[in-house]
Amino acid sequence: MTENLTRHHHPSRPSRLRALPPWSLVAAGVLAGGLLGGGYGVLKPPQYTATSYVVVVPSDRSDTASALGFAQAYGRVATQVAVLGDAQVWAGVPVATLRDSVRTATSPDAPMVAVSATSPRPGRAADMANAVARALTQHANAAKADTHVGLMQFSRAPKPSEPSSASPVLTGLVGASAGGLLGALALLVRPRRRPEEETARPASVPGPAVAADAHGQL
Repeated sequence: MTENLTRHHHPSRPSRLRALPPWSLVAAGVLAGGLLGGGYGVLKPPQYTATSYVVVVPSDRSDTASALGFAQAYGRVATQVAVLGDAQVWAGVPVATLRDSVRTATSPDAPMVAVSATSPRPGRAADMANAVARALTQHANAAKADTHVGLMQFSRAPKPSEPSSASPVLTGLVGASAGGLLGALALLVRPRRRPEEETARPASVPGPAVAADAHGQL
């Protein structure tokens, strides 16, 4: 009977979890997130980004406003198959690689297009950016008689010397922050200790001597 009562009053697993200090979930989340984020930064190859710039030049029959408008249009055209199909010859990579790796950006204040390419190899990143900028310039100048604007390369993309991807330290900090946030959310939804659990005490089991005295009195 004593063994049954003792087994019945053993604390359950949820009770043990509720007995942990509140900060333990947050600390565990920070630690796990930091390890996962840092490991991801170490295992993922670094990425390098190179950027080439081309500028839209208006002719005598055009103006600066027209050049700004064509710069926006050429920024969208740069990643189309017609341009990438020519660029792949100079870049030495398939069109699919250029489509996944090349991005363009334009400014509302300057008639300029930035062509950026990202690759695990710094030299290839520069080659892709320059190839797309060159192909875009040729396509734009082929239609110069109709658009009355020309396109010329403002600066070639140099070979990047430092990676543009996040370092393992940064990914570790991001992971630790995310893990801490998840730990805090888990703390909010953790089962609360019920009042009866705080006030209830396990039933006392009479010792052998007390039990014998009570039996003798009977």
